[in-house]
Amino acid sequence: MEQRLSLITLGVADLARAQGFYETLGWRALPQSNASVVFFQCGGIVFALFGRADLAGDANLAPHGEGFSGIALAHNVREKEQVDAVLAEAEAAGGKIMKRGQDAFWGGYTGYFSDLDGHVWEVAWNPKGIIGADGSFRFQVE
Repeated sequence: MEQRLSLITLGVADLARAQGFYETLGWRALPQSNASVVFFQCGGIVFALFGRADLAGDANLAPHGEGFSGIALAHNVREKEQVDAVLAEAEAAGGKIMKRGQDAFWGGYTGYFSDLDGHVWEVAWNPKGIIGADGSFRFQVE
């Protein structure tokens, strides 16, 4: 298996509501989206929203579980001050702030929000990170 992540799909309770949340944050759905799935291009990865029950069924899983899923998505920003701005955007769009922006032990600045379906997002500024013009993220070579 090649070392690559191509697509991230979130199972959501209400597809139209979830699409509206991300579009309120300024994201634009791709034309390949339809009534069953919404796609967003995010640098070199596609981010997708799919009905939770349908996604679970596709993977032969129960659609509901309890507690933290063990996954957090991350949105890195170019400047430290942008962390608080993005958290404010998410809150204004209906997201829940889980942790306000604060200095991190690893030298960056980070905070967390959850979207309307409870999916956890970290918003982070990493002083050793580089964000390309296409939004791709990589670490500086030391």
